[in-house]
Amino acid sequence: MTRYVGAIDQGTTSSRFIVFDRAGNTVAMAQREHRQIFPQPGWVEHDPEEILFSVRAVIEEALRGASLTTADVAAVGITNQRETTVLWDRRSGRPVHNALVWQDTRVDPMVAEFSRDGGQDRFRDRTGLPLASYFSGLKLRWLLDHVPGARNGDLAFGTIDTWLMWHLTGLHVTDVTNASRTQLMNLATLEWDDTLLTAFGIPRSVLPRIVASSSVYGSARGVLEGVPVAGILGDQQAALMGQACFESGEAKNTYGTGCFLLMHTGTTAVPSKHGLLTTVAAKLGDAPATYALEGSVAIAGALVQWLRDNLGIIKSSSEIEALAGSVPDNGDVYFVPAFSGLYAPHWRADARGIIAGLTRFASSGHIARAALEAVAYQTMDVVRAMEQDSGIPMRSLRVDGGMIVNQLLMRFQADMLNVPVVRPRVLETTALGAAYAAGLAVGYWKGLDDLRANWAVAETWTPSMQTEQRAALTKSWSKAVERSMDWA
Repeated sequence: MTRYVGAIDQGTTSSRFIVFDRAGNTVAMAQREHRQIFPQPGWVEHDPEEILFSVRAVIEEALRGASLTTADVAAVGITNQRETTVLWDRRSGRPVHNALVWQDTRVDPMVAEFSRDGGQDRFRDRTGLPLASYFSGLKLRWLLDHVPGARNGDLAFGTIDTWLMWHLTGLHVTDVTNASRTQLMNLATLEWDDTLLTAFGIPRSVLPRIVASSSVYGSARGVLEGVPVAGILGDQQAALMGQACFESGEAKNTYGTGCFLLMHTGTTAVPSKHGLLTTVAAKLGDAPATYALEGSVAIAGALVQWLRDNLGIIKSSSEIEALAGSVPDNGDVYFVPAFSGLYAPHWRADARGIIAGLTRFASSGHIARAALEAVAYQTMDVVRAMEQDSGIPMRSLRVDGGMIVNQLLMRFQADMLNVPVVRPRVLETTALGAAYAAGLAVGYWKGLDDLRANWAVAETWTPSMQTEQRAALTKSWSKAVERSMDWA
């Protein structure tokens, strides 16, 4: 029997290929960063061909480094940065414009225009999403309106999963989790919605076919020649699966470029009244789709990168914890990183980043600490909204992503939530979730119980903060958030 399952993990800042064994352990891995392109303030782009090159390179590198061949890989899954939008020529396979990244805010004027007729939630009952620059539909509309000849060309649209599938297999498909982030799919039917396509001015001809998250779609060509491609999940849904959150009420938070907290709600799409997103968790083969509530925070790890690259107060991201730990508290300094506006639960495109509470006492240590604390505060706001929407009090939070190596942040997160924060044994939960989806489709794993058995606790942070202190910090944070609004 073939020994392993592979996962392509195409993220906001890098591409990775990871090979897992049956216990969910990493057997091989390679990673390459790709460029972040900022043509104008608020605009964020990627080069789709650079991403494709990096994916092919990491596949070759990982297999070669572990002395593996494609014969050792039973199946491969894809997980991806979700709302990032690509438009390409069907004949040449070449993109007609750089990809518009999920963080890109150039469609803010269109969001305002659409919101004037029916409000920000005018499509929420169909899509589970508010009108925001975050999602793919308006990004696609912008490309169709601004690329010369786009509406007359033979073009194909996709999020990054679709772009990779096109070049790996020749298929023009996306899975239900990624489709649910376009604001063009109906959550109830799991199909493209004609009312939405008409409203956004999107021709159906450019759209991919929507498929299940776990199914054998076809065989790969090139670097994975002959390997079944059998799983597609948006990165946060993949992490939910990698964390073995399969039951209603189970939740995880991924601390990456942004923060993404998902709570599984079973086969019910729970509407949000408190600024969260209703999204598809997965569709495994012919089984009914499952859903999740999601709170998306735009800036988390990206704030540490900003302190490094723009302010220069640290030389590498790993230095942030020591600098933040050089002071006993935040010195009453609060950092609201609304660089792309505020996402959940506020959804305020007019917000901008602020540092509040500065006095001459404040140091780089206080700013570093305020930056880390901002990640925990934003997560706290999302958890409180999630508890209100679901009626389920959170008893613990499973965490993953690059920032969870930061002990100061994780301790502070447990304190502000007043629940245990739990790190799993296997940290590569996003790639693991994509591998799980692919492995289930080919019978490498027999069912969800196999995946639950792989999940184990590596570390737990328990709260120790006094109630009065938590309340005081929360009050000051809320005041700072209020100050950030109505700026742009």
